[in-house]
Amino acid sequence: MIPALHRLKFGQSVRSDGPQSHLQKQGTPTMGGVMFFFSMILGTIFLAGNSYLAYFMLVCTLGFGLIGFVDDYIKIVKKRSLGLTAKQKLLAQIVFSVLLALAADYIGISTAVMIPLLGWSIELNVIYYFFVVFLLVGTTNAVNLTDGLDGLASGVTLIVALGYVLIGFMTSNYAVMIFGAVVMGSCLGFLVFNHHPAKVFMGDTGSLALGGAVAAMAIVTKTELLLPLIGIIYVAETVSDIIQVGIYKWKKVRVFKMAPLHHHFELSGWSEWKVVRVFWAVTAAAVLLTLLCYSITVTNL
Repeated sequence: MIPALHRLKFGQSVRSDGPQSHLQKQGTPTMGGVMFFFSMILGTIFLAGNSYLAYFMLVCTLGFGLIGFVDDYIKIVKKRSLGLTAKQKLLAQIVFSVLLALAADYIGISTAVMIPLLGWSIELNVIYYFFVVFLLVGTTNAVNLTDGLDGLASGVTLIVALGYVLIGFMTSNYAVMIFGAVVMGSCLGFLVFNHHPAKVFMGDTGSLALGGAVAAMAIVTKTELLLPLIGIIYVAETVSDIIQVGIYKWKKVRVFKMAPLHHHFELSGWSEWKVVRVFWAVTAAAVLLTLLCYSITVTNL
């Protein structure tokens, strides 16, 4: 697909206020996240059988990916570097998340949340729907913020998906095992072309799709409250951005050299590849800690 994206002139527009080293990425094909659609659809169809849970996770992934596709299309065709307006994107995400929350209830996903380590299960009833909407919107946007360096979002999500494969294995949840493996395979195949120096970018098409996949696996495994731990890089990127914007509007002071967090380390003298490797390592450590917490939680249920 990379030559096709070149021919269609689906090239990345790079922010002029970003790190100067990124200017050389101008014109690199984007919207490569479309590749995830093919691998995830085919992988799920051939491996998941008639599992409602697997198809719920797939629909979650594709739906958010479609929102990202529209955003990327506007960026490329209209040459608007920011794509959809923030309000338009947020509204689409909220509406789709509400539909997913209703679908989760329809296929029998519990409206209770599991408290890590303690093993308590607290029934949220109607409140759970609002919680799911917040989780889906928050996670997809967090993964989108993480997608700022070659191989960062794809590599981090590959490791997170491995964590969910192991969680599925621990509880004999084969739908999560299969779908997590499909996400891993998609990320690994994409990473071959997305590692530094990247030959293709996933765009919002891919980052929102991956965010939807991660959030869906958390919902199905009832590990919603462990998601901030296993996705600690997503959280760090988002929090750094919120702090940067909030403090600057309040005090006109920048806490970080640039947000999200990966740009701060770049401007501090780290190479792009070093930032990516460190963030991968942090994610791997977070996954191991999550598996330990989950094992203790299941034991205490």
